[in-house]
Amino acid sequence: MESVITVHNLSKNFGGTKAVKNLSFDVYKGEIFGIIGPNGAGKTTTLEILEGISDPSEGAVEVLGLVPNKQLRELNKRIGVQFQATSIQKKMKVKEALDLFSSFYDNATKKDHFIELLGLNEKLNVKFDDLSGGWKQRVTLALATLHEPEILFLDEPSMGLDPSARREMWSLIRLLRDRGSTIVVTTHYMEEAEQLCDRVAMIYSGQLKALNSPRELLNEGAANCLTFISEGLAPEYLSSLPGVERVEKNQDEFKVFCDDQQTTAYHIFSYCQEKGIRLSSFRFEKGSLDDLFIQYLEKEKIG
Repeated sequence: MESVITVHNLSKNFGGTKAVKNLSFDVYKGEIFGIIGPNGAGKTTTLEILEGISDPSEGAVEVLGLVPNKQLRELNKRIGVQFQATSIQKKMKVKEALDLFSSFYDNATKKDHFIELLGLNEKLNVKFDDLSGGWKQRVTLALATLHEPEILFLDEPSMGLDPSARREMWSLIRLLRDRGSTIVVTTHYMEEAEQLCDRVAMIYSGQLKALNSPRELLNEGAANCLTFISEGLAPEYLSSLPGVERVEKNQDEFKVFCDDQQTTAYHIFSYCQEKGIRLSSFRFEKGSLDDLFIQYLEKEKIG
């Protein structure tokens, strides 16, 4: 696979604080690559270094064979960036913003095509401030892609969107990937990473904790879990069972993360039968990417 981004031992310091610590990864042409983690993990800082906005303190970064902070003018012709916050004037109409941004690029000749592609026709004469969050994100996505960039950087593209708008955004991102752009996206929504990304770099406190496809990460590291409903079962009993890593309780709903589902289920059934405790909606499940990330956080606290 062709690497379009190479990061080697990247670190970034802000005074005495090390926001990014020795990150190393590659991004391959044509993939949707996620940089995931909680707020404050170093995701945006990493993205800004890749975009050439910020200088690395240590390490080496190449994007499309260019050093971002030293060859920014050339890089900007080949990448698109959607920031968390936009500086579009509130009273500017969508069409005016598209016309303005099109004038920045010599090869932005397909504006009307992108208007159609991203479904913006009905909003062209609407002022930016009057758009919903989902439509604002759609417009800024269009502005970032007018010149058909080889790499598109998206910083928390679905933050603040409702579930329906979030899924529409995922569809648009996939569409742009299918048209030839490599996508690098930051998100703290683990479901988004699981559904959208081909591979993810999971970071916490500026450090790389895992790197692989969501499916492989789950196969390699996610704990199995049992889910069920019970009124009289004590979480303390479940936590005491051999091989149980974590117990989550939400009212009468339980999630028990364990090494061996069959053995743990046998213990639970036997105990509930002996004590006359009712169980319902019992299921054997695999942990999600969200669950896996919590596992990493728990290990971090223990360490």
